Amino acid sequence: MTAVAQEAGAPFGAAPPSGEHAIVTRGLTKRFRGGQVAVDALDLTVPRGSVYGFLGPNGSGKTTTIRMMLGLIAPTEGEYSLLGLPLPRALPRVGAVVEGPAFYPYLSGEANLMRFDAADPTSVRATARKRIADALDRVGLSAAAGKRYRNYSLGMRQRLAIAGALLGPRELLILDEPTNGLDPQGTREVRALVKDIAAGGTTVFVSSHLLAEVEQMCTHAAIMRTGRLVAEGTIASLNGGLATRVRVETPDVADAARVLGTLGLADVRSGGADVTAELGGHAPERINAALVGAGVAVRGLAVLRPSLEDVFVGLTGEGFDVDG
Repeated sequence: MTAVAQEAGAPFGAAPPSGEHAIVTRGLTKRFRGGQVAVDALDLTVPRGSVYGFLGPNGSGKTTTIRMMLGLIAPTEGEYSLLGLPLPRALPRVGAVVEGPAFYPYLSGEANLMRFDAADPTSVRATARKRIADALDRVGLSAAAGKRYRNYSLGMRQRLAIAGALLGPRELLILDEPTNGLDPQGTREVRALVKDIAAGGTTVFVSSHLLAEVEQMCTHAAIMRTGRLVAEGTIASLNGGLATRVRVETPDVADAARVLGTLGLADVRSGGADVTAELGGHAPERINAALVGAGVAVRGLAVLRPSLEDVFVGLTGEGFDVDG
């Protein structure tokens, strides 16, 4: 891959090196012909050692951003660095799987990786077999190394693609929709693999439209909407932007609402057979005791913690395409 350049002639990928960040973008923008803006002045800061979820509905600009980062397409404006380095200097230290794996169906997993490695001008041929064996072992495919690719499950195919991205030492791994199209078992396999890779010290940047997966897998996240960044931070800080609520299921809705108000809970709301309120610093067990003590029939009491989908809806007023 070659370094990308601005239309005016100044180099991209020229953000100042940083030992703390695996990815930095500043004002990264991509306009296509006809004036369509796919990515609009994107500022990202991905800490080293994080599992970073890059979230957004389909069509929000995630894959376009990744393709710019890897030098596959040229940005229109802005600058960026990977591992504190401009392209192409950073690329030998970066592994990536973009837009799904593509391998020869009649070759084994091991043979596919041999061909993949041979196409890399920076790889050392003398160590190819050991590196491939290590990569297959790392993704849990050693036992299936001689099995033809066409007989791999979807989860195994995705793990083989990740193995291809790990044939050399990688400080950063970029995965574009790694669980897309997988069944629950394949999704669990990839999720566990991502966590294992991150535990070894590699920063993992995961693009996804599946909010629940990102919440289980990632330490940090950014949320995109129509090419723009709407939120970025740790998972805890993003979820913490919305209040935790308590929900009481009861036939005595009016009495329950009155008790919650007396206890000092804010934003008490009634609907159907439920009453909800902001939990604040109140202990759920004390709320339950107060309700029962006041003669309220409590059928159920639950603490509702905000999700990333709640954050997205709160920021944009729109639903999130969680099913793709």
